Amino acid sequence: MASPQKKKPQESKPMSGVERLTLRISSMINHPIAQDRKWATIHRLDTDGDREWEEVMGALADVDSIEMTFNDDDSVTLRWEAPADEDPRVEAHEEFDAVEELAPF
Repeated sequence: MASPQKKKPQESKPMSGVERLTLRISSMINHPIAQDRKWATIHRLDTDGDREWEEVMGALADVDSIEMTFNDDDSVTLRWEAPADEDPRVEAHEEFDAVEELAPF
């Protein structure tokens, strides 16, 4: 009888500064209040390195639909417009369409 192989524990790789900053900004942008208002202010933390901050801000500046305002307190306000329904980047997902079915009882 063959003995079961032991699985090696996966080594957890710490997140890079860019990954951590990107995740934080993404979370702020995707927050329901920010989505409703169409803006979010990103505050630079002491843990955000210069290289990481510049790299992520550069990536955001390359996005056509985002307007960036650099504030005096080292924060950045991001503003965006909701995409139009006829925008090809907006996709209709049938699984989100309302389904009218009779209750099974």
